[in-house]
Amino acid sequence: MSWSGPAGEGARRPGTVRLPYTDRAEAGRVLAARLATMGLEGAVVLALPRGGVPVGHEVARHLRAPLDVLVTRKIGYPPQPELGVGAIAEGGAPVFDDGLLARLGLREDDLAPTVEAERAELDRRVAVYRRGRPLPRVAGRPVIVVDDGFATGGTARAAVRAVRGRGPSRLVLAVPVGAAETARSLEAEVDDLVVPVAPWDFRAVGQWYRDFGQLTDADVTAWLERAARARGEAPDGPPEPGRP
Repeated sequence: MSWSGPAGEGARRPGTVRLPYTDRAEAGRVLAARLATMGLEGAVVLALPRGGVPVGHEVARHLRAPLDVLVTRKIGYPPQPELGVGAIAEGGAPVFDDGLLARLGLREDDLAPTVEAERAELDRRVAVYRRGRPLPRVAGRPVIVVDDGFATGGTARAAVRAVRGRGPSRLVLAVPVGAAETARSLEAEVDDLVVPVAPWDFRAVGQWYRDFGQLTDADVTAWLERAARARGEAPDGPPEPGRP
């Protein structure tokens, strides 16, 4: 596992990063430098949209790896949707925060309508982003799951569990910044956890970026098309004839 301690300490140690990041692209380059030494030849990069995609683009570009998305959705507490009580990733089962459900007096069955609605939105985004393409085959190869950061880690946990079920040879979760307590809780979920800075004083991912603008579906598809063109692939399919 590779992750640093509080941001204030990390900023003073050689080889660590200074926060805030300029934007997601800079964060992706920092992340790529950490990943480049890990022997991840043949890896595929799966970015969590929307914010993880520009980060993943930089990782994939520097590692010369294919980039695709792994779509996730937060499962919110119905009276307060911004409060995440779980998450779901494509190809995986819902993952709930059991402790929070207990404190709220909820059972998983109580959230069935919310899960159904989030599945519908997840399916819509898959159709928009992937345009009928299946997820890349990951069995027997390294997979790097990338996001722009994590606070509670609910969507990251759902994502890596969904990928684990597809049989990768090595599963890496990589984010530029994440809450230290959450990083500790995610270590057991993956083979490698790469978080260059993991502050204990963590309120929201956006506080660690100067530019943390909201992204659209069009932004996501543009990043994916850019990555496909860089690898000599047609944006909606396999490599073009005569191209590597």
